[in-house]
Amino acid sequence: MTLSGRTKLAGVMGWPVAHSRSPRLHGYWLQHYEIDGAYVPLPVRAEAFEHGLRSLADLGFRGVNVTVPYKEAALAACDQVEDSGHRLGAVNTIVMGDGRLRGFNSDGFGFIENLRQGAPQWQAQKAPAVVIGAGGAARAVVAALIDAAVPEIRLVNRTRARADAVAKDLAGPVQVLDWPERGRALSEAGLLVNATSLGMTEQPPLELHLADLPRAALVSDIVYAPLETPLLAQARARGNVVVDGLGMLLHQARPGFEAWFGVAPEVTPELRRFVLAD
Repeated sequence: MTLSGRTKLAGVMGWPVAHSRSPRLHGYWLQHYEIDGAYVPLPVRAEAFEHGLRSLADLGFRGVNVTVPYKEAALAACDQVEDSGHRLGAVNTIVMGDGRLRGFNSDGFGFIENLRQGAPQWQAQKAPAVVIGAGGAARAVVAALIDAAVPEIRLVNRTRARADAVAKDLAGPVQVLDWPERGRALSEAGLLVNATSLGMTEQPPLELHLADLPRAALVSDIVYAPLETPLLAQARARGNVVVDGLGMLLHQARPGFEAWFGVAPEVTPELRRFVLAD
């Protein structure tokens, strides 16, 4: 990669950040679209986070993605925050320009676009959805499903109080169920989403029997390591259509790339293979 005086710069801030696939993802798009740009990992300690953001803007960066543990801090640091950031209480994308930081959250966009690409036959308005989890990712999933006009969202989490908080904050047709009810919650559902880290490599499995889930239902997992989680394998074996979590990562990156580099990128099979090959 050769940088020029006109190179457009962006990156990802976090601590740690070496594990992030974002530089590989954005690097692929930069090369594919022949853009004079660079996207770099930016490990930043907590005490230097906001100062680091301002410094990058002064150095001519177009913007950054923000990963754990700084998504909430990014919300507070921005001069302007779009509705998606306020609604989810977190910012994952920042656009820099004119001395100002504009932040938004693209996680919900990435989730819905992943479903639409991976299962175009899915119709949000036709049946209830079941969401497992109540963390930041689950909040983005629930908000996206509300916006997609899902008629009923059954939210289940091991700690009910956290699920109650998500339901209260986001409003909409959200019904909170206790953890032992997660199997029965699947009855007549059209979509099941695991929005927790359960089933991820080196994490405990998601213990969920799918006997009550209609075979016509779509099953999605935000986890992408492994790409086919035990939940997806179980669902596929009984005939359900499944959508893995990699696409959410890829699609959530699109709005930031377009804002920084001026090109609306596509998520293609070639991109998936390239990112997975890392």
